[in-house]
Amino acid sequence: MEELLQQIKNIKQEVTAYIANHADDAEAFRIKYLGTKGLVKNIMGEMKNVPNEKKKEFGLLLNEVKQFVEDKYNSLKQSTQQTDTNTFNLIDWSLPGNPITVGTRHPLSIVRNQIVSIFKRLGFAVAEGPEIEDDWHNFGAMNLPEDHPARDMQDTFYINKNPDWLLRTHTSSVQARVMENQKPPIRVICPGRVYRNETISARAHCFFHQIEGLYIDENVSFADLKQTLYFFVQEMFGKETKVRFRPSYFPFTEPSAEMDISCLICGGDGCNVCKHTGWVEILGSGMVHPKVLENFNIDSNKYTGFAFGMGVERICQLKYRVNDLRLYSQNDIRFLKQFTGAI
Repeated sequence: MEELLQQIKNIKQEVTAYIANHADDAEAFRIKYLGTKGLVKNIMGEMKNVPNEKKKEFGLLLNEVKQFVEDKYNSLKQSTQQTDTNTFNLIDWSLPGNPITVGTRHPLSIVRNQIVSIFKRLGFAVAEGPEIEDDWHNFGAMNLPEDHPARDMQDTFYINKNPDWLLRTHTSSVQARVMENQKPPIRVICPGRVYRNETISARAHCFFHQIEGLYIDENVSFADLKQTLYFFVQEMFGKETKVRFRPSYFPFTEPSAEMDISCLICGGDGCNVCKHTGWVEILGSGMVHPKVLENFNIDSNKYTGFAFGMGVERICQLKYRVNDLRLYSQNDIRFLKQFTGAI
């Protein structure tokens, strides 16, 4: 019985000293003392252990404690409601709210959209395809059979369970699927993410972004390719940008060429970016190899075509002077917020 009396005394002391500043505090008080598992409910349950001759005495005592706690709760509830109302009234609702930071497009998305917009004006449609690709569409159809040495030019991520499937190494696989399902004339650009098994550094990454173009029709010539790319460079980098073509090799084009532009950073005078040559390579191109056309039952005697491909990161590097590829994927807000306002 002494233990029960001590519990009642402790509850009275705690309740008397309890202070509530907000409605949440009053609610916490109710749950602790008056809830279904509260202290008052628990102490009421002790009546079964009280001798019969003492039940009336302790019943009156427990009812007194319960009423005391309920009065305290009502007092707390009323005072906290008044406090919250006063706090609400202290707020000047006519003041402007705190501004919400507005996001912006990623620099790679900005450049990608600009490139797509330029080629759309020339009549190119946008084509997309899967990033997990089979060996045929990624390599075989592009004139790269299994024993072709040019496969060593691309370090490939193969799917372990099936080596015939891989992460595409270029968006040429999208061109292959377009030629597979569409007859000439074909005029598409293929933007997308590609993967190479390379060591990550300031100049290389295991994934990056490409935009490739394909145009197949009757009487398409290398002159058409050059004029298309001249237009792109002038629209992307300005009318004063100089262009030059250098002979190169790609298994899926013949003849092939790489295209350089005058360095935008030094104006052609020579700097670290252009390796003091005054020129920066931005894309590869060429006339579609006849064997590639024949792989998709396109008559190479009737149709010709050209193709080109560029890295979006390289174009972005020249446009925004970004010197480290890793910045594009690190999500550093200090880097990304520099592009606020760009479209």
